Amino acid sequence: MNKELLRASRQKGVTFGIVLIFLVLINFHIMAATMFSKIMGTNVLRGAIPEVRFLTYFLTLFGIWVGWTATSKAEKAGTRVLQGLVAGLTMGVVVALFDLILVYLVQSKTDIRRYVTNLGFDNINFFLQGFGANGVLVHLGMFILAGVLGSALAIFFQSTAVKGAAQSVKTAFSEMNSRISQNLPDQVKKFGKYLFYLILLGMLFMLPSRWGSYYNFVFGLVGLYVIAGIGLNIMLGLSGQFVIGLAAFFAMGAYSVALLNAPQPHGLMWGFWPALLIGMLVAVIAAVLLGLPTTRLRGDYLGIVTLGFGEIIRILLKSDLLTSFSGGPRGIQDIKGPTLMGKPFTDVTYMYLIIICMAVTIFLYYRLEKSRTGRAWLAIKEDLIVAQATGINIQKYRLLALCIGAAFAGLAGGIFAARNLFTGPNDHSLMVSINILSLIIVGGMNSIPGILLGSFALKGLPEILREMENYRLLVFGALLVVMMLVRPEGLWPASRPNLEKETKEKLFTDGTSEKGGKDA
Repeated sequence: MNKELLRASRQKGVTFGIVLIFLVLINFHIMAATMFSKIMGTNVLRGAIPEVRFLTYFLTLFGIWVGWTATSKAEKAGTRVLQGLVAGLTMGVVVALFDLILVYLVQSKTDIRRYVTNLGFDNINFFLQGFGANGVLVHLGMFILAGVLGSALAIFFQSTAVKGAAQSVKTAFSEMNSRISQNLPDQVKKFGKYLFYLILLGMLFMLPSRWGSYYNFVFGLVGLYVIAGIGLNIMLGLSGQFVIGLAAFFAMGAYSVALLNAPQPHGLMWGFWPALLIGMLVAVIAAVLLGLPTTRLRGDYLGIVTLGFGEIIRILLKSDLLTSFSGGPRGIQDIKGPTLMGKPFTDVTYMYLIIICMAVTIFLYYRLEKSRTGRAWLAIKEDLIVAQATGINIQKYRLLALCIGAAFAGLAGGIFAARNLFTGPNDHSLMVSINILSLIIVGGMNSIPGILLGSFALKGLPEILREMENYRLLVFGALLVVMMLVRPEGLWPASRPNLEKETKEKLFTDGTSEKGGKDA
């Protein structure tokens, strides 16, 4: 076997072993075991330690992962199994050395929580799976077997037979879909998409009354981030403006609704709908004031300026200087929401409002993307100099994208403040902007389904799986790294670039064949 392959397998095992040790030090293994227990239908009290078997599932999958990734596709089956064995053995040795330290701490009754808060005796015994000192050998054997199993699974699923079967199934579905579409009447082809959207919208309107308050809150939050994400996608995905401070426009919508429709600090009580419109207008005015001097900036420079703008707004809202005007660090409470026939909105009616706003923003986005304005934005994004040479007013179109995106963010912020009955500076921190940017990257740029998936993955799942709350930043970072390596275009990338590529290839092929025919 090649020494380079052995060295790479050992490095893989060392890396995974160090990562596992880090996860144990931050108590992530207990959270992972708790999630497995929930998947298996066993409820664990918050803060309690689950059964050891759920930790075994997590460690086994972790070992299978290292065995899978350590194998080289170009090598023979025997070589790949040996690679998985070496990676699993190396990882087992690294973890075993860590286990020896843990065993010494337990036997000497050394309380290391003064230095590592999460590494108590209960957590150590749980990681050793109740075997005490024998846990060293258990982990060593477990990771060796898991590494071999991971390499075997990689060989099986990456084999020609399995790939051929998968391709056959994919081809069969594609042919079936093609036959069905060919046999459909022209009217169904023309209006079928809209019928599907209508049915989907009807299902969405049925669900809020059945979900319950908690899930209405979670999916309402997801919907608000979808609205803000579409606004950022107009700025970044269509016009190519790297805006990080979207939380500032979100805050302007929220504080406009709060200041104009709360008893304190001004007691204006103008009503929700006028306050929401004013909030969107304030966000647009702020976008104009920010955009006029910055539309000529590109890339990171624009990102830094918008980041500073967002932080300036947050610091001003939090400062004691504006306490009499905006509530200061305490925020604004008892914000009045909309009413329906004299009755205040409930969680169900708020969910309906969010669904309607989502549908409107998605409709506007599609109309803008396919319009002349959308094509101008894409031209500016692809090549600024060429777009300017064709007569496109760069400043006008970039400013328009900034204003529309700010209006969508202000809309989401206004509904957010009214639904929560409160808004404060901490609701509009830098993490809000990072969350919205992350959901676009994870979901897929210029893809509405991708934005929906990204919003659910980054905002919905952490709310549903509350055990991940303390590891949100860790999960964000890991997810972004994985996405950049595995699917750089996102979970559900936009189809437009691929279609344009296919069209160019088809035109090139047709042109070549015609030329060949003429020459013949």
